[in-house]
Amino acid sequence: MSLFLCVDCGGSKTSAVICDASGEVKGRALGGPSNFAYLGIDAFVDAVKVATSNALKTCVSPASVAPVALPPSEPIFAAAWLGVSGVDSQAAIDKITPAISALLGIPAGRNLIVCNDTHLLAAPLQMHDDVSCAVTCIAGTGGIVVSFTQVEGGGLKEMGRVGGWGWILGDEGGGYHVGREAVRQILIRSDIASVEGPWEVPLKGKETLQTRILELFGLTDVYELLTAIHLPDPSSTNPITDPNVPEYMHFPREKRLSQLAPLVFASAFEDKDPLAINVLKTTSGLLVDQICILLKENTLKGVKANEGVICFGGSLAGVESYRQMLLDRLAELGHVFKRIEFVDDAAAVGAKGLASTERASKA
Repeated sequence: MSLFLCVDCGGSKTSAVICDASGEVKGRALGGPSNFAYLGIDAFVDAVKVATSNALKTCVSPASVAPVALPPSEPIFAAAWLGVSGVDSQAAIDKITPAISALLGIPAGRNLIVCNDTHLLAAPLQMHDDVSCAVTCIAGTGGIVVSFTQVEGGGLKEMGRVGGWGWILGDEGGGYHVGREAVRQILIRSDIASVEGPWEVPLKGKETLQTRILELFGLTDVYELLTAIHLPDPSSTNPITDPNVPEYMHFPREKRLSQLAPLVFASAFEDKDPLAINVLKTTSGLLVDQICILLKENTLKGVKANEGVICFGGSLAGVESYRQMLLDRLAELGHVFKRIEFVDDAAAVGAKGLASTERASKA
C-alpha cells in the first residue's frame, strides 16, 4: 500500500491523481462531472470510480489497456483525499464516506478524507512559513470561498465559508453566474432601449457579446433568449432525435448558461466590449463581496488578508485578467493578501500532500 490518491470532484469534471510515497505522480485521469449535490450518491460514486480506475491503469507498467477494477481485490491505497463540490455538511460527508470506503478499500478514518473541494486549494498555507491563514476562492463552473488556519501538526482548520449554493441560488463569480448575468444584462439593455431607443454603438470589426450569444443559440431576436434558457431539460428516457431541433435543446438549462462564460471572456478581454466588461465587473464584484465576509475584523472567525495567502482555483480564476479584476477590487476595499497562488492542479497537490504527511509521520 504505497499509493496515495486524490480526487478533485467538480461540476464540470473529475480529476484523479495517484502518487507514490515519494510524492512522484504515477497516474492521472479525467472524468465527467461529479458534483455530489447535483448527481446524488450513485452517479457520484460512478464518476469517482471511472476516473480512479482510469488513473490506476496508467500506474501499471506497461500501462493497462482496460481500467483497473474497483473495488480492489487487495489493498491498493495507503490513503485517499476527495475534495467534492456539493458537499456542504457533515451529513453529506457521512453519506459519501461508506460508499467511497467500499469502492477504494480504505477503512473510514484518518486515511480517508472526504471534504469540500475548496480544502484542496488551501495546501499553499502549509507551504509558506510567513502566512497564518488562507482564503480559497473557486471560480469555475460554480463559485465558493472558504477561509482556513493551520493547526498543530500541519492540518487545516476551516474558519468560514460563503457561497457555493448552486446555479439556481448563487455560485457568484462562476460560469453559471457569468452566463446568467450576461443574458440578464442583454435583456435589461433591450428593455431600456424599448423606452429610450437604441443606444449601443457597434464595435468596429469586432463581435459584440450580444452577437456571440445570439449566434450560439441560432437566434435573431434578443427576447427569444427567454425561451432558449427556460425550455425544460432534455429527457434522459426520451432523447431528442430530430436533427432539426436546435442544439441548445440537447443541453440542461444550467449548461446553456455556463457555456456562455467563454463568450463573455472573449468579448471582454479580446473585443473590449463594454457590456461584457460590465458583466465581469458585476460577477467578480459579488464574489469579492463574499471574500470580504471572511475578512471582517473583530469577528469570531475573521482572518486578515495581510497575514494570509489567497488561493485561486477553477477555470475562470485561471484567466489572469479575471483574477486581476478580483484582486484589484479587493485592494480598493483595503484587502491586500501577503501571498497570491493559483492552484491549477488541485488533485496533484492533494496527492502529494497526503504522501508528505505520511512521510512526516514516519520521520
